Amino acid sequence: MTFKQLDAYLRSKLGVSYDYPFDEHVRVYRIGEKIFALTSESYPLRVNLKCDPIYALELRSIYEGVSAGYHMNKKHWNTVMLEETDVDKESIKEFIDHSYDLVYQSLTKKKREELRRQ
Repeated sequence: MTFKQLDAYLRSKLGVSYDYPFDEHVRVYRIGEKIFALTSESYPLRVNLKCDPIYALELRSIYEGVSAGYHMNKKHWNTVMLEETDVDKESIKEFIDHSYDLVYQSLTKKKREELRRQ
């Protein structure tokens, strides 16, 4: 998966915005004000995704291209390699969907309704 493909898929989700709060390289994707993904265009291309703790451990045991979140809470975040990896494009999309859903469900009911009206 290329950076452009990753970016397009992340931004296709309801209510997603992005910014660069850490530096000019790390792009942070949010739903409302909550982060669900972080990436940069640098090599090796990878993405940090929020993950259920049990599922995070399972994915790390299955895929060499999935590891504990780089510079993140290792319990709740995974880093997924996007180039030269054993993780296929469809699985990456599933991991993104899982991350998005976790964060979306943590939003208040009012915030979710605001996003649906946009």
